Amino acid sequence: MNKFERQSSSADTQTLPDDIAEELSRLPSEVLSVDDAPSLAPPAPLSQDEVRTIVISLMLTMFLAALDQTIVATALPTIGRQFHDVSNLSWVITAYLLASTAVAPVFGTLSDIYGRRVMIIISLSLFVAGSVLCAIAPNLPMLILARGLQGLGGGGIMPVVQTVISDVVSPRERGQYQAYFSSVWMVGGILGPVIGGVFAQHLHWSMIFWINVPLAVAAIALLLPRMKKIPVFHRKRKVDWLGGVLLMASAVVFMLVLTWGGTRFPWLSPTVLAMVGGAVALAVTFVWHARRADEPFLPLPLLGGSVVPFGLTAGGCALGAITGLTVQLPLYYEAVYHLSASEAGLALIPLAAVSTVGAAVAGRTMARAKHYKRVAIVGTSWAALCGLGLTLTTLPLWALLTLMAAFALGLGTTFPVCVVSVQNSVARPQVGTITGALNFFRSLMSSFTVAAFAAILLIALGADVPLAGEHHGAVNAIPAEDMRHAFRYVFGAATALMAGAALCLIMMEERPLAGPSVTQQVEMAE
Repeated sequence: MNKFERQSSSADTQTLPDDIAEELSRLPSEVLSVDDAPSLAPPAPLSQDEVRTIVISLMLTMFLAALDQTIVATALPTIGRQFHDVSNLSWVITAYLLASTAVAPVFGTLSDIYGRRVMIIISLSLFVAGSVLCAIAPNLPMLILARGLQGLGGGGIMPVVQTVISDVVSPRERGQYQAYFSSVWMVGGILGPVIGGVFAQHLHWSMIFWINVPLAVAAIALLLPRMKKIPVFHRKRKVDWLGGVLLMASAVVFMLVLTWGGTRFPWLSPTVLAMVGGAVALAVTFVWHARRADEPFLPLPLLGGSVVPFGLTAGGCALGAITGLTVQLPLYYEAVYHLSASEAGLALIPLAAVSTVGAAVAGRTMARAKHYKRVAIVGTSWAALCGLGLTLTTLPLWALLTLMAAFALGLGTTFPVCVVSVQNSVARPQVGTITGALNFFRSLMSSFTVAAFAAILLIALGADVPLAGEHHGAVNAIPAEDMRHAFRYVFGAATALMAGAALCLIMMEERPLAGPSVTQQVEMAE
């Protein structure tokens, strides 16, 4: 008798949920064979208070990862003065981004093998250890290495947190929770530069790292006692370490190309071309290995089908658009509207904050509507129209910010729909793997878009202008009309990304979401 037959014969005693049975029935045989079917545990009886506590602790954990992506930026000048080294300061940010992007699929896959509890402990421990080493770093090279260690932990937090949410909340309800986490991510991104600047100016720059220790301890103290009651869906199997190393190596080389191309080295320089060739060779080797491994690190069939590729692409386009605009818009505000650096930072708030409103709208719609992806199709289409308006018109600042907020409202609807749809398309024992892949591809898309938008501006301006963070001194030399003309191409690229996201969502299969409807939730609460 195989495992499926044994599970069927014991259905009366185990009472497997309908959503798990549905996931197993639609799972492709090449992804998870019958003989390798996992022994799925029924959901533990979590009370609403326990779910609420878990969500709060996960939000605090997510806040840590979001904060440390941006908190260092405003403290860099102070750090450079203390260590008497400004030429390598960018590596303080780059080391974190490289490490966090590369390990996202690793932590996602390992959480499907060893469990969420183990991986959340490891990711937070690495994050705290890296934070402490950053705070006590005696020189800049040690600080860069410590930031890389911190990035290893930070890169594991995002996929593991999203996977834990999928374990405790049904797909129909999950969109609302994903919207909460999108809000936390945006708030952390906005507060990071502010907190970093305050600490560096009034206290000491090391405080931007020391603050992580009590926050991480609080998150672990809240989360771990309740992790024992979370349903267990992981499946012990052999780890394909070679596949994981190949995937991480190709990602790191590709990220270095995007970081150095057009800045440290010309795009067509032998160094950049050699790195591109190396990244492609590593990626091809990874695919070759994955096709031949008995249990590959990232099963390639998992990335196929009628849901996953479209969800990955739509989410990547949306995140790429908002990240690229966030990085480059301060230059536009300073050159065209003559805002100060701090005022240009405040002008980004509508873009970041209103996108969370769009995510909340989409999350609530998913809990109520049968055809849940329509809200994201409408949202991305609306964002594309707003982007077209930004491309074709010249507006006063208040009108530009209003239209930018409308753009962000539509863009934000993409995130919960893509995450939940992708997670809902695979079996429970593979949710961590697909969530890690989702975060991995979105990070790569964000980095690619930032580099692409910078290249567009450089080509349109026809000058070697520093574009990301150190541009304030060069802004006054750029005529406002030239900047308006150059940014029309940037807005056009953002419009194309949102149109692409809308097309992907239209093509993506809309599978039913398991879980109680809003009416049923109210009845259960009563």
